[in-house]
Amino acid sequence: MRLLHTSDWHLGRNFHRESLHEAQRAFLDHLVETVRSERVDAVLVAGDVYDRALPGLEAVALFDDVLVRLAGLGVPTVFISGNHDSARRLGVGSRLIDRAGIHLRTDPDGCADPVLLADEHGPVAVYGLPYLEPALVRERFGLDRGGHDRVLGAAMDAVRADLAGRPAGTRAVVLAHAFVTGGEASDSERDITVGGVASVPASVFDGVHYAALGHLHGCQTLAPHLRYSGSPLAYSFSEADHRKTMWMVDLAADGSVAAERVDCPVPRPLARLRGRLAELLEDPALARHEESWVQATLTDPVRPAGPMEELRRRFPHTLQLLFEPEGAPEEGGGSYAARVSGRTDLEIAEGFVRHVRPGRELDTVEHGWLAAGLEHVRQAGDREREAVR
Repeated sequence: MRLLHTSDWHLGRNFHRESLHEAQRAFLDHLVETVRSERVDAVLVAGDVYDRALPGLEAVALFDDVLVRLAGLGVPTVFISGNHDSARRLGVGSRLIDRAGIHLRTDPDGCADPVLLADEHGPVAVYGLPYLEPALVRERFGLDRGGHDRVLGAAMDAVRADLAGRPAGTRAVVLAHAFVTGGEASDSERDITVGGVASVPASVFDGVHYAALGHLHGCQTLAPHLRYSGSPLAYSFSEADHRKTMWMVDLAADGSVAAERVDCPVPRPLARLRGRLAELLEDPALARHEESWVQATLTDPVRPAGPMEELRRRFPHTLQLLFEPEGAPEEGGGSYAARVSGRTDLEIAEGFVRHVRPGRELDTVEHGWLAAGLEHVRQAGDREREAVR
């Protein structure tokens, strides 16, 4: 059986305020064409269909369109909800949509209720485990405490119990949205530590032939039967080195897996540039990044004037500007209160100016402005307190 594994579409998400609507549409076109041309038997979407619980109308329209097109191909598709999705909203109409071969698995009570598929080698049971927030689902699994590892373990125990009652030779596939130990995260996944330890051991998925994972945005293989597809588009500059793909998985008669990556369309490459402003503007080796989305980290000792405007003359798609001046003293550890303890208001204000304007000390005039402003505020406060008395 040929399976196409994808996840983390995040429909409706922007990239540093740049709309990704057309890029997401292009990806879904590519997905549908891949299903058709590669004779895919089933599509697995491992959560985070939407970027937020209340998606915008454009995102909903994209989702509706791809459902109609997949149903039109007659290819069964299994979705689970992720931590960005509203499980209740994503699951609306699921019993009716089931009849079209589109299976929305968003209810924790249905973890052990598989979508049953078959090929010439026999049955394949596809179990959809939606994102399981420990605080919300513990009682459903008979648990009084524990984090993601325990609730996902209980869900998988239910899967294995159901599988044990299936005909001999039934192959088992699981979709799950979780942070599995050994996976590599990026900056664009939402933290899921609320409710306990975020990660779960890979051994949780023992007993199944393939686990289609979602949540982490980088495509990765934790074991031959345990894989993240990653997101189809980059959603942070930490993903600049990612190759965005889906997994094409061939499930053999004995349950063994052969998988290869299917590249996704790239709307615009990402580049992370670092150096002094003049270097970035003049270096001929950076010409290949002139049409990229750019994150620039400037290391000039003194912050240049109008750096974003200067950068965009050469790199018109610069989206993020960071400053890490060479030779700047590192801030001490501890809390903010500890760092300012014993300092006067004027000293604290001067320290703030140095922080936001590294490499340039206050001159006499600026020092006078700060001192006069603070004195004005002090006197106003004294007058207000006197009036209250």
